[in-house]
Amino acid sequence: MTDSWRQPHRLLLVALGALTVFFLLAPTLVVVPMSFTASNSLTFPPEGFSTRWYEKMVTDPQWSTGFVNSAKVAFLTAVLATALGTLAALGTVRGRFPGRNGLQLLILSPLIVPVIIIAIGMFSVFVRWKLAGSIAGLVLAHTALAMPFVVVNVATSLRTVDRNLELAAQSLGAGPVRTFRRITLPLILPGVMAGGLFAFITSWDEVVVSIFLTSARFRTLPVEMWEQVRQVVDPTVAAVATTLLAVTTTILLLALVVRRQAPAR
Repeated sequence: MTDSWRQPHRLLLVALGALTVFFLLAPTLVVVPMSFTASNSLTFPPEGFSTRWYEKMVTDPQWSTGFVNSAKVAFLTAVLATALGTLAALGTVRGRFPGRNGLQLLILSPLIVPVIIIAIGMFSVFVRWKLAGSIAGLVLAHTALAMPFVVVNVATSLRTVDRNLELAAQSLGAGPVRTFRRITLPLILPGVMAGGLFAFITSWDEVVVSIFLTSARFRTLPVEMWEQVRQVVDPTVAAVATTLLAVTTTILLLALVVRRQAPAR
């Protein structure tokens, strides 16, 4: 009787899970076929098949410049967030000092605070510092948003490292820097790399803060999409959205693969 009840119960859970996944992914995936429509407007199901909107995306200077700007900002953000996030994770996991828990909450606060509040605050500060509308300001802002993902990944890896290995290296004369470089870093490298990839994705997809901090001369791809949607909507937007989705999905899968290598080290 128990087995006869479990089988329908499992099927019900699988069905509910599949419906949930479909509900979450359908609004995103519907953009993909719309990007190949032959029509001059966004229609679903698409009317005919054409790749001309991808050709327009590649040849239009606005879109190509936005793509380059996004890649540049995301790369710089990933590098800076990975460096700072790794140091922050080392300090909060290995350090013993007053206010450590408060510092952890401060670092992770961008995951909790509504992004529009962060955007308004950053805009008011960056205008005073004359960083609004510059690539430096956008990289700093995205770094603040991306750091929590690096800290979480690196801190998780650090907690799995056997401290006896570090103590053994230090007992043999290795200093803190050499111990970190030769012992700790190789062990936490999957977490560091995964954190860096998540930081890249965070910057690559970010739009709210970018709207506040970009200018007409310097726009990222999501901001360019936002501006185009406000003016005129054609299937080029769907082509750009599909490209963003493809890059994000690829990097996310890569981050998950890298993260799973951690136990093997």
